[in-house]
Amino acid sequence: MNINIIGVPTYYGSDKKGPELAPNMLRQNNIKALLSSLLHDVKDEGDVAVPYVEEKDKLKTGKNLKYHHPLLEVLEETADRTYNSLKRGFFPLIIGGDHSVALGSISGIAKYFNDLAVIWIDAHGDINTDLTSPSGNIHGMPLAALMGYGDESLVNLYSKGKKVPTENVWLVGARDLDRGELDLISHTNLKVYPSSEVIKKGPEETAHMILDMIKNRGISNIHISFDIDFVDEAFVPGTGTPVKGGPNSEEAILLVKKLMDSEMVRSMDLVEYNVSEDKDDITLNFIMDFINKVFKM
Repeated sequence: MNINIIGVPTYYGSDKKGPELAPNMLRQNNIKALLSSLLHDVKDEGDVAVPYVEEKDKLKTGKNLKYHHPLLEVLEETADRTYNSLKRGFFPLIIGGDHSVALGSISGIAKYFNDLAVIWIDAHGDINTDLTSPSGNIHGMPLAALMGYGDESLVNLYSKGKKVPTENVWLVGARDLDRGELDLISHTNLKVYPSSEVIKKGPEETAHMILDMIKNRGISNIHISFDIDFVDEAFVPGTGTPVKGGPNSEEAILLVKKLMDSEMVRSMDLVEYNVSEDKDDITLNFIMDFINKVFKM
């Protein structure tokens, strides 16, 4: 496989410093060499540029959208880099940064593929809007915007309108949902598989079930957006919003590996590794193990 590493070193979507350090930390721990050792052709595209913004200016636009304008710049470049990576025949591996970066990556991917399924693996829904978000943190809004809900500047990022129909989205692992998110799920009939269901069915059966539904819809291209807080907080202390009740690290890896084995996955986000919150490199070691096992040919 030809893999592009694209770093997006921003914390603006989470309003909590630490995830912006993740791309460099993974490079220092030889993520490129690890992927190359798995017989992949790897090119590191470097980082998307992130403009500096004073914290006092994070709500400068007056909307309930922190770091709104600078984050739009970051996400536009992320979308363009991802789109061009696919055009050149690469598998874009987008390293965040917080989960807002997925609004950029998937906007680029959706421009390239006419048929796209998104598997959003996360303890949270990320389907708030500026009107429902209790925090104004944009990392809680990207999936809603991709489905066409929320502030028009987010919905129309990179190209006008929604990027993926709700029926082509699978939200896996959600166990910490806000009231507005629950209302949107009810309104749209979004397919949600909470962590309890994933654990009960097991990662292999969960993956097979999702893949069967995707194939039945005639879709042949999948993007995985993997937030490490999908994993139970006991196994990934280095994330900004850890949540109890998730699968263990091996279950999480097996789920994604089984999805990858379908040979339908064309791109992936790996987000919300907060270097500042990690303890004894537990989360770093999980991520390197994740890469080693998920991308093993």
